[in-house]
Amino acid sequence: MNVPRTYISKIENGKAMPTLSSLDRLARALQVDISALLRDANTRHRDETAVLMTDPFLAEIAAYTSQLDALQRSIFLNHVRELAAGRRRTA
Repeated sequence: MNVPRTYISKIENGKAMPTLSSLDRLARALQVDISALLRDANTRHRDETAVLMTDPFLAEIAAYTSQLDALQRSIFLNHVRELAAGRRRTA
């Protein structure tokens, strides 16, 4: 894209306003539609959540995790990370 990484960082942090041509080049470099770059974080989060909730197992887990407090949620997520990394706990 021939743009310094610092410029991309400034765009990400809201410190620089890219031109439409810069956004077009960035979208092509990332192989995404330019509209994906223009959506706000909340919209992206909702879209990603909707995709995840199509999995019946994840949808069932989500119903329970919303009832956990912060400590319980942290413990649960650590267990999931360990499982995803292939580590097994021994009793």
